[in-house]
Amino acid sequence: MASMLINSMRSCSCIKNPLYFPSVQTKSKKTLSRPGVKNIVLVEGVRTPFLMSGTTYTDLMPHDLARAALQGLLNRTGIPKDAVDYIVYGTVIQEVKTSNVAREAALGAGFSDKVPAHTVTMACISSNQAMTTGISERHQDDIFYVFTLSHYLPSSSPAVGLIAAGQCDTVVAGGVEFMSDVPIRHSRKMRKTMLSLNKAKTLGQKLSLIGGIRMAHLSPELPAVAEFSTAETMGHSADRLAAAFGVSRVEQDEFALRSHTFAKKAQDAGLLQDVISFKVPGRDIVSKDNGIRPSSMEQMAKLKPAFIKPHGTVTAANSSFLTDGASAVLIMSEEKALAMGYKPKAYLRDFVYVSQDPKDQLLLGPTYATPKVLERAGLSLSDIDVFEFHEAFAGQIMANLKAMDSDWFTQTYMGRKSKVGTPPMEKFNLWGGSLSLGHPFGATGCRLVTTVAHRLQKEGGQYGLVAACAAGGQVKNIDTLMKEHNHKLTLTLHIQISLVFFHLVLAPQILNLCCFHEGSYSCLFQGHGMVIEAYPQ
Repeated sequence: MASMLINSMRSCSCIKNPLYFPSVQTKSKKTLSRPGVKNIVLVEGVRTPFLMSGTTYTDLMPHDLARAALQGLLNRTGIPKDAVDYIVYGTVIQEVKTSNVAREAALGAGFSDKVPAHTVTMACISSNQAMTTGISERHQDDIFYVFTLSHYLPSSSPAVGLIAAGQCDTVVAGGVEFMSDVPIRHSRKMRKTMLSLNKAKTLGQKLSLIGGIRMAHLSPELPAVAEFSTAETMGHSADRLAAAFGVSRVEQDEFALRSHTFAKKAQDAGLLQDVISFKVPGRDIVSKDNGIRPSSMEQMAKLKPAFIKPHGTVTAANSSFLTDGASAVLIMSEEKALAMGYKPKAYLRDFVYVSQDPKDQLLLGPTYATPKVLERAGLSLSDIDVFEFHEAFAGQIMANLKAMDSDWFTQTYMGRKSKVGTPPMEKFNLWGGSLSLGHPFGATGCRLVTTVAHRLQKEGGQYGLVAACAAGGQVKNIDTLMKEHNHKLTLTLHIQISLVFFHLVLAPQILNLCCFHEGSYSCLFQGHGMVIEAYPQ
């Protein structure tokens, strides 16, 4: 099976001139609105500058960044603090002192202590989950979990559910990640000793416990971006996935260079409108992302493999980097938004979550999620004007594009009659992506959705598709549809994540892919899709 997969994927020619991108042509398409369904709208979205960990934000705490995003949203919208009914935030690596970072950030931003706030975690789609959980209607069909509602779901989850249920009219959702200061624990033996010392009553008991401490006890437990079930880092998984689909080192470097080039162009042109300026205490004002660094193929080729050595193809240059940052979006019922004088950016309509056990597939969530969300929206891939995919690794993106362009893969693994189809590169991640802008795990979802909304407005498109993968076998995909001027904008957001595990054997000069043995590691593959309709311009 593995050799068939490799041969099929290597022959794929879905990527043609990845740096070519003409303007999106305005088209008039049907609206995805549904009668009798409550309209929920995205009013605004902002984020702090995304910075490489260990740089300007290094002395802060996660709630500081989340607070800055909330304050930025307040300043951008002018909404009274007492008009917000609920606040939801997503995060992945939690600071133990502020486990409910949503609450701490809200209080720090000046919201009333009467405004409830809670925090969710779902790997790289945590902010997506913050906005989409708790939808009004739920259907379970085998491995697919479909949530139907009429809301604009940019990147988080409970927000939409709260409004759909009629409990709230105004919700702020967002996400934050702070990789500059992650929790580092003592070893388990040392922790047990310290806890026992705290309970010891006599000096003899304390001296006995102290005397039992050995050098091995002092070895700390360092956090890692790895799967708990497999102890494998995402980089290893991405490297093996790239090998399975025949994605070369050159292809990955070319896509990474594309991402940085486009991000730099968008930054210089002032297109990254969601970025707010932030005065870092004791430091200067930060107003732009600092990870955008266009290089050259020659320089990138000098880097050594970061995970599978010496023959791997994933390097620091074609991977997303550890990032600090926070994001926030304002979601309201349409009736409330209009009553307060706001011009919404888009509607939220439908979203789906999918789940299955793929065993030997990793990070292919967009491939599985895209056809599902398009079918629910009654759209085809050709209807989409703007594509925004989360770029965890260049190899992960390229593998998805090749899988989507393969009839054999689609028929063999997805049970579909024909291939999904490849997103045209002239519509794909044209303002950069996570490889260049940065990837604060808990905050990226909001960034993706806000970018789609802005791109659709800028390029005159009507429909957009957002896809994001995440660790732990989860994915969220959002299909976004928007149209400018007198037409309705329709957004379909679809987020999906799929973990694919391959057993990679390193030969002296080549990489060979072998099938995973029955009973080996497997992770749940989950996905989420949502339909969004742009607001009339």
